[in-house]
Amino acid sequence: MEFRTEKRVIALITGLLLSPALFAQQSFQYEARHEPPRPPHIRKAGGLGTLTINDGGVSFQETYKEGKTPKHPHAWHWDYQDIQQLKIGLKSLTVLTYKDNKWKLGADRAYDFDLVSERTFEDAYAVLRNRLDQRFVAALAESPASVLWEIPAKHRVRFGGDEGVLAVGNTEITYKSEKKGESRTWRYQDVDNISSSGPFDLTITTFEQAKLDYGSRRQFNFELKQRLDEARYNDLWVRLNQSKGLKILNSYRSTARKDGSHAVYQTSWLKRGSQRASLLGRPSQVLATAGKNFGYQLALKVIDKQPLESQDMEDRTSLALQ
Repeated sequence: MEFRTEKRVIALITGLLLSPALFAQQSFQYEARHEPPRPPHIRKAGGLGTLTINDGGVSFQETYKEGKTPKHPHAWHWDYQDIQQLKIGLKSLTVLTYKDNKWKLGADRAYDFDLVSERTFEDAYAVLRNRLDQRFVAALAESPASVLWEIPAKHRVRFGGDEGVLAVGNTEITYKSEKKGESRTWRYQDVDNISSSGPFDLTITTFEQAKLDYGSRRQFNFELKQRLDEARYNDLWVRLNQSKGLKILNSYRSTARKDGSHAVYQTSWLKRGSQRASLLGRPSQVLATAGKNFGYQLALKVIDKQPLESQDMEDRTSLALQ
């Protein structure tokens, strides 16, 4: 029995060591059509070619009839560091570069590709989601491995909108839309902030680029068809911000439990002045303000054992002493 366990451990370690090499060897090739930007009245099909996605980046090589190569062939390669944003859907891919487009008054140049076969980008997506940072946009809805809650909603845009289902998982948020191109999968790292003006409203601010939105970050405004409980909203807010300050709170709280300290963590989630909760922790010092985003703020303080005078406390925070 011990021998079997040892073999499994060795196999696991070997797999972890070899996984980067296996990832580097992965390469996906697709038959795709490049759609160059044109005025609406010009209807001309783009060029066919081979789109390649691998660990070295994204490349496209156009193929020509009878093997003839024009004077300026369409052939590009982009390293991932040279891609400002990579947006991938089931059958479409957009590479936004840092190059200026002189025909659009210096706007960043984008390259659009559409698959022409029955294949989809799902296999490449499974690799890219673990390879790229917040410059990666998943315009498809991947079902979370574990759904914490879901709610039907309407995605509001300037003129109209589309309907679908919002689902929250342990590591991602998905929106499955009935409209082509509007579905999304956001890893927690892809979300800058969430906000709400009521139980039937939810706004998700992402790092997807949008020139007309605040800070050039696209906001997805949802009109919820069912009531969103405040406990669920707060839980999602905390999950999203664990990598933006709440890890400090968790580490100090665990230490406090070990040494039996009786001082207080004073924490307050501030939303339009409403009170939230306080947690016990270890005495030390005033740590920081962990975050402030569009009216939501987590204030974190470590307070001495002695009770504070009322004038030292803000009216909008809460204090718990043991």
